[in-house]
Amino acid sequence: MTSMQAAQGGTDTTRLDDSRTDTGRPDTGRTDTGRSRSSGSQDLGQTRIADVVVSKIAGLAAREVRGVYTLGGGGAARAFDALRGRIPGATSNASHGVAVEVGERQAAVDLEVILDYGVSIVEVATTIRQDIISAIERMTGLEVVEVNIAVGDVHLPDQEEPAAPAVSRVA
Repeated sequence: MTSMQAAQGGTDTTRLDDSRTDTGRPDTGRTDTGRSRSSGSQDLGQTRIADVVVSKIAGLAAREVRGVYTLGGGGAARAFDALRGRIPGATSNASHGVAVEVGERQAAVDLEVILDYGVSIVEVATTIRQDIISAIERMTGLEVVEVNIAVGDVHLPDQEEPAAPAVSRVA
C-alpha cells in the first residue's frame, strides 16, 4: 500500500500473480533464495512441526506435574519402559502415552497417565492440561484445541517396578 493510499484510507489490491518483475515475467512472490516474500506482510515461508515434536513437548510437560507417576498404560509397555530406564545410556521415550494430531495452526492431544495414589485426580488433570497447553502454544505457536486425559492406573506406594531380568554368565 502506498502512503497516498494509506492517507486516503484505500487498500492495496494488487495480486502477486498480476504483478510483473522488471524482466517482464510474472512475479511469483519468490526471491532467488527461495524464501517467500509478500507486499506488506511478514510471510516469509512455512514452518511445519512434526507430530513427534508436539508429542514430546506434551509428554515432558505432563511428567513435570506433581502427582504424575508416569505416562502410558500398564502392562508390558510400562514394564519395558522401566527396564529401559535401568540400562546405562538409554533414554526414556518422552512421548510414550501421548498421541497428537497436528494441523497447520492447531493441535489436539490425547494422554494416558498413571497417577500417584492419594492425589486429586481432578486437580492433577487440570494442571496437566494447563501445562501442556502452555508449553505447546509457547514453543510452537499452535493453538491447542483439546487435551484429553485418560487415567489408566494409580500407583500405590508399596508397588515395586518390575525387576530387571538377571543376566546369566557362562563360565
